[in-house]
Order: sequence, then structure tokens, then C-alpha cells
Amino acid sequence: MNLDEYKHKAQTNEDWTPGWEAIEHAFNIIYPNQKPKHYATNLSTRANLGGDQYLDGYSIYTSEHGYQHIVTFGMSELYVNEESFGGKWSGWGYEMTCKILAQNPQDCLWILNTLANIAFFTNTQNNFLENLQFIAGDGKSLDRTTESAITSLIITHDTEIASVDTPHGRLDFLQLVGITQKELEWIMQYEDTEESKKKIQELIYRMQDDNPYLVTDMQRTQNYV
Repeated sequence: MNLDEYKHKAQTNEDWTPGWEAIEHAFNIIYPNQKPKHYATNLSTRANLGGDQYLDGYSIYTSEHGYQHIVTFGMSELYVNEESFGGKWSGWGYEMTCKILAQNPQDCLWILNTLANIAFFTNTQNNFLENLQFIAGDGKSLDRTTESAITSLIITHDTEIASVDTPHGRLDFLQLVGITQKELEWIMQYEDTEESKKKIQELIYRMQDDNPYLVTDMQRTQNYV
């Protein structure tokens, strides 16, 4: 698609959302014919209208493997924007995903607040996520409604959703994976960024021996270090 074709499609289809469609298409490959549960952010709270919410919404898919697969909408360029056409990256270049061991979407809504907070931090501090990065918590359960050993997050490429090319540039899907406090402290021993990344990758390999999809189980007590 060239710029003229992009402009023509935008003019003839007012409802066209190229970035949004790219996200849904990527997930439809894994979840064909499944209509996800979508949670939209209230319009009045969105940052472009003066609010503090930088995500337009979240979709939650139910995997046949027993977990809920969440994806954000808003870290990438979702809507028609001629200035973004043909860019190297779409928006920040990624959307966040997370897999929570739960039987239904309602049991993992707590993670939406975490994703919203990360999006707020990225947009206000210009500090974006990268593969093999960690996000330290405060030593308490990520899910404030329950006691859990899972206190922090590591970031990797989604184990199932491949990167895609959109009219606005490349779009990756970065998966946030819950880890224990002990695992976090093991990673944080290494102040050098490259050493830290190596340890995160090593932890991921260890976890995948039991958990190939890197599903966050808030009941997990086992440490992989």
C-alpha cells in the first residue's frame, strides 16, 4: 500500500482503523472465529481528551490451554494518521500482552490496571519497554486482591503472536510475565544491562521447561533460580 492508496481508503471508509485491525488480525491467526471480551477505556479519561489513560482498551482471548490472553490497544498507532504512514515503528512499536492462568476474563481484570500504569509511565516519562527487561514491583503481590509470591514482571516477545507490519510501521507484541521476588532479586544482582538480559533469558528458558507459553500463575510458589 502506498500513500495514495492509504489516503483513498481513509477517505472512502471513515471507520477504517488500520492499526487496530492489524492487532486483531494477528490474534485471529491464533484464535480463529473467537470473539474476545473487550474492555474499552472510558472516552473522557483518555489522554488525548485531557485524561490520564493512554490505552483505548484491552481484549481478552480464552486459550484452549487454560489461560486468558490479554492484549492492549494504544501503544501503537491505531487510527488513520497520514504523518505516521510508512514509519519504521507503529507508535511505540509494540502492544503489551499477558497470559493469566484463569478460566474466564473476569478473573484477570486486575492486570488491566497494571498495564494502564505501565502505559502511563511510558508516555509521561518517555521510557518504553524492551525485550528482556524487568519491571520491579514493591515486594507485594501484583494482584492486590490476593496473596501471591508473584511480585514483578519480565518482558519477552509473545510466545505465540508474531510481529506484524502495519501501514504505520512494525508492531511487536511484548509479553509481560510474572516472576517471584526471589527471581527478581536474582536478576538484580547483575547491574550490567547485558548481563541482566542474559539472566532474564536464562530464567525464561528454565520457566519454559514447565510452562512453554510463559503463563503467569498467581498461585505459583516454585522459584526457578
